[in-house]
Amino acid sequence: MRSTDAPAPPPGAPAPGRLRRYVRVRAGGLPRAFWVLWGGSLVNRLGSMVNPFLALYLTGARGVSLADTGLVLAVVGVGSVVSQPLGGFLADRFDRRVALTGGMLANGATLLVLGHAHGLTVLILACFTLGVTIDLFRPAAQALVADAVPAADRTRAFGLLLWAINLGFSVAMVLGGRLASHGYQLIFWIDAGACTFFGVLVWLAVPETRPAVRDRTAGSYRTVLADRPMLAFAGIIVVYAVVFQQAFATLPLAMRGTGLSSGAYGLVMGVNGIVVIALQPLIGHRLADHDKSRVLATGFALAAGGNAVAATAFATVGYALAVTVSTVGEILVFAVTAAVVADLAPAPLRGRYNGLIGMAWGTGFLIAPVAGTRLLTLGSPVLWLTCAALCLLAAAGQLALAPALRRRATG
Repeated sequence: MRSTDAPAPPPGAPAPGRLRRYVRVRAGGLPRAFWVLWGGSLVNRLGSMVNPFLALYLTGARGVSLADTGLVLAVVGVGSVVSQPLGGFLADRFDRRVALTGGMLANGATLLVLGHAHGLTVLILACFTLGVTIDLFRPAAQALVADAVPAADRTRAFGLLLWAINLGFSVAMVLGGRLASHGYQLIFWIDAGACTFFGVLVWLAVPETRPAVRDRTAGSYRTVLADRPMLAFAGIIVVYAVVFQQAFATLPLAMRGTGLSSGAYGLVMGVNGIVVIALQPLIGHRLADHDKSRVLATGFALAAGGNAVAATAFATVGYALAVTVSTVGEILVFAVTAAVVADLAPAPLRGRYNGLIGMAWGTGFLIAPVAGTRLLTLGSPVLWLTCAALCLLAAAGQLALAPALRRRATG
């Protein structure tokens, strides 16, 4: 007679249901609208190949000089500072779906124009438009998560979104490098197609989440700028953003100054994506149990530690260790920042509040290369120890702001 009992799992195999419990704890209970946004963000990042290779495209395919390439890239930065405040206004004034889909379609169209542009003037105009449209969708996306996800789950949701973005970007860097070696036209079409897919997907599959209000003109950026805790928080983010951007602005120069190659820099930056992809699912669901300001202060302190390690690094392993420590801090900061903004923002103004925090990031990114390169001329240790001090300053500022943020969150 044959037994009806299920066969025992082989030795070392996970217990039945363990994987489902693992996934449920980390990703369960979130609404369908969030998962549509998550999937669209992943596809969009998988196609984000143009921006990382823009300097190579300008100098290689279009023959722009190094000096003019710096000018063009600065124009992109100026446009990006405008991008998120404008996107925040659109998200509050014309709804989340309109702002997100419109921003994605505008960015896709700009990419196609840039991919076929010739002449410095046209390239500058196209790159400025690229800067304006590149993050136009982001305040709407952040506001959509805040609208659709209950407050207790927002930190976890924003962490999952960060994970998808990093996974997609890591793959895009590898694929983009391979495709760019055979010509740049295809990466512009892939990037534009990914933007279009994301925008159309949200338009078709996500219901409008913006709370209904009688007067759509109620509140403005003047209201946001009168919010002192929000302004203070934005100032802290500017300080951290200046440090965060050094990984792209001055780290490759500092590594080259110690005799390391561009390949070593690529390897070190690859560590960033690996750490985020591996670690975020392990800790992201636990962050909601802790005070947001303490999590942020811990993230800033870890970033300070990573920069202190970089001050003593002279080999690839040392810089990889510095990036590893800083990336753990990055996971904490990026997961919690959007949740703090969601706590501070009145529902009808969530787009504008996210637009202001986006402008804070953009401002830091503009300051970073100027300040970083000047400090680097004084020596690599001066640069990284200054960055460590700035991170500790941000941590202290966040702890000082914590009582005000707690009052707003509970209110």
